[in-house]
Amino acid sequence: MRYWLLKSEPDVFSFDDLKNRPKKTEPWNGVRNYQARNYMRDDMKVGDLGLFYHSSCPQPGVAGILKITKAAYPDPTQFDKKSEYFDAGAKPDSPRWMMVDVSFAADLPSFVSLESLRDDPMLSDLVILKRGNRLSITPITDTEFKRICTLGGLKKLPA
Repeated sequence: MRYWLLKSEPDVFSFDDLKNRPKKTEPWNGVRNYQARNYMRDDMKVGDLGLFYHSSCPQPGVAGILKITKAAYPDPTQFDKKSEYFDAGAKPDSPRWMMVDVSFAADLPSFVSLESLRDDPMLSDLVILKRGNRLSITPITDTEFKRICTLGGLKKLPA
């Protein structure tokens, strides 16, 4: 199993939005960065766990835990001319952009703020804390995942 950190702006799609979706599941669409796409396409597997991170907001940080529930498949928004994620260079027989489905896995009793992540010496190698990193999806280690869950007050990791 691998672990991931997935960022979303809460005014666009929040952790609560995920929890309120039918079957608590949603496609993670609109990713338009090649490295983030490659992580989904090449490395994410069904059953992997991720941290749902609220970004570009007054209080950025980890809001909860999600699970990858469907392996990478073509993101249909790349073909939709009305979508903000339309890509004229993408073709149905050769899609450029992929997405995975994610599902709610667990609430964190406490929100883990960006400041808390920065202040924790055990998280000093966390990719999102590196200068210049703007990826919406990054891998995290087993140790980082467990530490952030502990900071969030989670007593038992989701299965």
